Amino acid sequence: MRIGELSEITGVPRRLLRYYEEQELLLPAREDNGYRVYDADAPLRVRQIRSMLESGLSTASIQRLLPRVEGSDAVLHAPPDPEVAADLRKELEMIETRMGSLAQSRKSILCYLNAPKWRDEPGEPTEV
Repeated sequence: MRIGELSEITGVPRRLLRYYEEQELLLPAREDNGYRVYDADAPLRVRQIRSMLESGLSTASIQRLLPRVEGSDAVLHAPPDPEVAADLRKELEMIETRMGSLAQSRKSILCYLNAPKWRDEPGEPTEV
């Protein structure tokens, strides 16, 4: 299948599919005229990539994990090697740091909304 068909099937823009190729996440063959040709497994691979990106993984980590995943939920079928496992731990630490920052931001916004001077309606957010 060509890039347009893969884009239509997966809902992923062509530009993003090209980016995945640049990052060596997708490896299409090329026809004599230079057109990309994707195999029948490409839609599944795109779903796996999207799932891992939505999990917060970097494209570098995804590149190393892809050979070990199966299914559209990107479940590992083999344990990651020590280098990949170390990268995953770093990714997890960064996510936890962001979660802490987001929790603080949420708390600040709730405080602003609860300030009597700015409150629009009674009964608005009070959770802090």
